[in-house]
Amino acid sequence: MGPFPRARKRFGQHFLEPAWVARLIAAVGPSADDAFLEIGPGRGALTLPLAERAGRVIAVELDRDLAANLAARAPANVRLVQSDFLDVNLPQLLQDEQRPVRVVGNLPYNVASPILFRLLAAAEDGRLLGEATLMLQREVADRLLAEPGVADYGAMSIQVQLRADVERVLNLPPGAFRPPPKVHSTVVRLRFRPPRFEVGTLDAFERVVRGIFLQRRKTLANALKPVAASFGRDPSEILERARLDGGRRPETLTVEDVARLSQAVL
Repeated sequence: MGPFPRARKRFGQHFLEPAWVARLIAAVGPSADDAFLEIGPGRGALTLPLAERAGRVIAVELDRDLAANLAARAPANVRLVQSDFLDVNLPQLLQDEQRPVRVVGNLPYNVASPILFRLLAAAEDGRLLGEATLMLQREVADRLLAEPGVADYGAMSIQVQLRADVERVLNLPPGAFRPPPKVHSTVVRLRFRPPRFEVGTLDAFERVVRGIFLQRRKTLANALKPVAASFGRDPSEILERARLDGGRRPETLTVEDVARLSQAVL
């Protein structure tokens, strides 16, 4: 094959430097029994060292030129899929792989949130996807790790923490990439598991979370009004059933608090 295709701005491509690749591989700790799903392998900086240590790597790449270039160089235990990750049927793609599959990826900043929610939905409480080690914009990582009462805490924090344990693994400066992005990056690890609290239904939980955090500066009693109306319920009744003070603000609620709200709207 010829030289590597250049990074494409429209795909949000930034390629990791070799020294940082080694640190990330060490943090992931692949073994011969592992099957990995890699999101956005790019030039194969992670793919090839992963393949040396893991049993299988299934790599999903949107860029047609990068996918073709990597497929020509990859060993036999790497399967390249040229597709938008958000369009892939993950249970079908991974049906023959050793479970639970481990996930790794350098997520483009412009689609990190939908990819995160796609992984949560597909994880099957850790049965299909066991964990995901992901490189994210630092601000996104901070939201995943945030606790109640801090500025970064919000709907994403609660939705992810319901179904995954999150830890910070590495912080990376812009110089860790070529071309350097304008933002700092953080590697986080999500360990998928069943929801920690009973929520009624996940659909109700998501509607409650998104609804109240649209008005996070209001009191809970006021922020809850549109959500309650959408369920045909009275907000004061919901608060009483959930045993929550309507004078609190949404940003102070724990995951357990929101789980009680979710049950109370049904």
